Amino acid sequence: MKRLLLILLLVCGGVNAAAPIAEIQSMLSRPDILCGRFDQTRQLTGMRKPLASNGRFCVVAGKGVLWRTVQPFPSTLRLTRDEIVHFQGGRVAMRLDARQEPTVRGINSVLFALLAGDLSQLDSLFVVEGSADAGRWQVALTAREPALAKAIGAITLDGCRERPAHHAGRWQRRPDPHRVLGDPDRCRRAAGRRGSAVLINRKSLALAWLLVVSLLLAHNAYLWLGKRIVPDTDIMALLPVQQRDPVLQQSFSHMVDTAQQRVIVLVGAAGWTDARRAADAYRAVLAGRPDLLQTSVTDARVETDWLARFQPHKLFLLTDQQQQQLATQPASFWIEAAQRMLYSPFGGPKPGAWQDDPFGLFGGWLQERAQETPVRPRDGRLFVADAERQYVLMPLTLKVPALSFSAQQAVMPLLEQAATAARQAVPQARVISAGVILHAAAAGEQASREVSTIGIGSMLGVILLMWLSFRSFKPIGLIVLTIAIGCLGALSVCWLLFGRIHLITLVFGASLIGIAQDYGIYYLCNRLDADPRLDSVTLLRRLMPGLSLTLLTTIIGYAGLMITPFPGLRQMALFSGLGLLFAWLTVICWFPLLVRGGSLRRGRLVDWYGAALPFWPRLRANRMSLALLAVLLAVVAAGWSQLGANDDIRLLQTSPPQLISDQIALSKLLDAPTPVQYYLVRGSSAEQVLQREELLKTRLAPLIAQQQISGVQALSNWVPSLQTQAARRALIEQKLLSADGALAQLAAQLGESPAWVATTRQHLLASGQPLTPQAFLQTPASEPWRHLWLGAVKEADTTASIVALRGVTPASLPALQQAASGLDGVQWVDKVGEISSVLGSYRKSMAWVVLAGYALVFGLLWPRYRHDTWRVLAPTTLASILTLAVFGFAGQPLQLFHVLALMLLLGVGVDYGIFMQELRGRQHATAWLAAGLSAVSTILSFGLLGLSSTPALQAFGLTMLIGTALVWLIVPCFAKEALHD
Repeated sequence: MKRLLLILLLVCGGVNAAAPIAEIQSMLSRPDILCGRFDQTRQLTGMRKPLASNGRFCVVAGKGVLWRTVQPFPSTLRLTRDEIVHFQGGRVAMRLDARQEPTVRGINSVLFALLAGDLSQLDSLFVVEGSADAGRWQVALTAREPALAKAIGAITLDGCRERPAHHAGRWQRRPDPHRVLGDPDRCRRAAGRRGSAVLINRKSLALAWLLVVSLLLAHNAYLWLGKRIVPDTDIMALLPVQQRDPVLQQSFSHMVDTAQQRVIVLVGAAGWTDARRAADAYRAVLAGRPDLLQTSVTDARVETDWLARFQPHKLFLLTDQQQQQLATQPASFWIEAAQRMLYSPFGGPKPGAWQDDPFGLFGGWLQERAQETPVRPRDGRLFVADAERQYVLMPLTLKVPALSFSAQQAVMPLLEQAATAARQAVPQARVISAGVILHAAAAGEQASREVSTIGIGSMLGVILLMWLSFRSFKPIGLIVLTIAIGCLGALSVCWLLFGRIHLITLVFGASLIGIAQDYGIYYLCNRLDADPRLDSVTLLRRLMPGLSLTLLTTIIGYAGLMITPFPGLRQMALFSGLGLLFAWLTVICWFPLLVRGGSLRRGRLVDWYGAALPFWPRLRANRMSLALLAVLLAVVAAGWSQLGANDDIRLLQTSPPQLISDQIALSKLLDAPTPVQYYLVRGSSAEQVLQREELLKTRLAPLIAQQQISGVQALSNWVPSLQTQAARRALIEQKLLSADGALAQLAAQLGESPAWVATTRQHLLASGQPLTPQAFLQTPASEPWRHLWLGAVKEADTTASIVALRGVTPASLPALQQAASGLDGVQWVDKVGEISSVLGSYRKSMAWVVLAGYALVFGLLWPRYRHDTWRVLAPTTLASILTLAVFGFAGQPLQLFHVLALMLLLGVGVDYGIFMQELRGRQHATAWLAAGLSAVSTILSFGLLGLSSTPALQAFGLTMLIGTALVWLIVPCFAKEALHD
């Protein structure tokens, strides 16, 4: 007992003058809470060198004293009116109860008066001698009774008057926590030094955090109720942003944007009459909402106007075959062709009178252009057919953004209502629809369902776990509060940074529930097992290293997702990381005030779960462990040998089967080109681009003949280069319109005069005005092809166009890529292959990032755990390796999102190792409970991602499910000390 008290007191020589107690007492204030730092020396009999120590203390008026020695050996002493408790290494080393040791109450009274600066009470027990001069004072205390003198000895105190501090325009008194124990060199030092501010200002901190949460709540209310925001459903946000080539990026955006605002509808029936009736019923519904959808009109007048635009240029509008025939065939070939058109009941398309196109050149060109699509005008409608049905084609143009959630909510019911009207008009009618808005709406609906499934499922699982563990609604409310604040904060900050929030981010953020509660669970488990009389703030300070490390390691895991090239994925990672930070701050600021000792009840799950811990195997340096390690290595080797990789972007396809089926059927009927595989043609001018397009088409002609592709769409099909136009004019003038050409010979056979020949020749030459891309693009006929012409790209100082392909198959891709080889300014673009290649590249890169993450976490943990750091990391490392082996055995190919999940698993799994290591040797059951509850909640949240219909999220969820479960099972095996200790 003497030694214990000597640790608390400063022993030195006395002061001989009688102390002016009242004057000294007036210099001292007596706050309700006094905290500070102490330095003490201790002189023991028989030892020449004094013993020095330092630490921190806190005195709460009327309640007790907490005296924590930091150097050279940590220990804690807690004194109350009824007992003295000495903690060593987290365990109770000594406890003295006043009911069993009556002297404890008397000694504590002395210590309370001493540390509280109550000299009037000390005067009855000690001879008080000292002086006060110029704001400084000194006091020497000598025990009056021999028994007290034997226990305490002599005490010397000194200090100084508090100095006024100017604050907010008036003078106030600033308390100095060091003056009571006498520390004249630190009279001006702030009481909050070295962490004590957290203890003193915990209520202010809680109020400050309440203000922050109130602002977050108000901002979220403004976003959802005032601004009425809607989540973004643009699935392109999941794709990497390619900015290294602005022309390539613009070409892809051009193709996608053109398709984005279109909806193609086919209404079919066995007969044309029924198909028209069903289509008219469909169109009648759409007519009521012209603000949403615009329908195109096709009639005879439109067709006439369309053809009239080409009349001034038809002399140059020839097919490649016709141009070759002009160069090689004799005049007799053309005379026969003209006579066949003249005398045959049907000689092909006749756009105008026979004299307007006597040799059928323009008609042949029109026929070739018509082959670019199977769609034909019929009865003022667009017609297409297959072996079973005849369809009315209705191209629709969206007047609202296709990726707008509100637009989808308005358009989709309208389309469904129109389809119902068509089926009511003709019960056997089939309606086929395709468009970006259909896929975006399906993705949005799917994501909404998954938010509900994952979020509600995770929350219910968390509530059930908390109830079974603590048998109280208070912990449940606290955990729900923590998660809610995390989500509110993450949403607000992400909206401020990005100006929008993606729906997939909310789906991924719903899984945040499984991690955000870890900090609260860790605190609650430790509060449950701690001494009820232990102050919650002290408990928090004891847990702070572990809580801080768990936050940092998890943030490192999300940081791995932040460095990916996917904007949507970066937003998900930032959302989750911010959510964890806000949840962590909620635990730090509020839990010590809201959860006090003795306020939690132990549920049956806690006892049952803790009872299983002693039976858990431990890793030891014995034959059994070596044999198990050999078996694991064999299993891992076998699994990894079967592990493959598949980075195909089509694995991200999430559309419902019906939409995919309709898309395939429509593509077959319309023979439409794909917007993600095409040629990008560049040149210094429009003329050079057209020439390069024509050269490319000559290389593609054999592929069309071999049926590797079905056709080519290019602006040069409609607007030949000026070089080609000049060559064609020269051929026509030489072979057809010369003095002895085919036209003159034809007139002789028909009995027409030379005047007729001159008039016809002049009429044909008048239709030889040069045609330019700019002139063509201004005509209505160019509307379906405008997306093929990029024109001048200022960022690259070049002109560019797109050559689209019909009937592309995976087998034809190598030949198509080879066709562009060696052609200046021609680039094969396979966006599917390119993005898949990027996915594969980043999968490999992220594997190295995961390894770097392990090295970073190891360096972060080393200062605290030293040679036991490997025990913290080993469970997660082994679980990751085994997870990959499981995928190998299951035949599931590895993709980027598996690797990204392994990065996050590093941040989550290390938490459990930290829990076990922080409480090593004193409260293993507490660490085991915290790790178990956290792991189960993580499995509930990320495991439910495995139910997602989005393949990327599903792969992510399965990896986290298997990995987290393995970490949970493995982590006790690496505990350094016996688990039942």
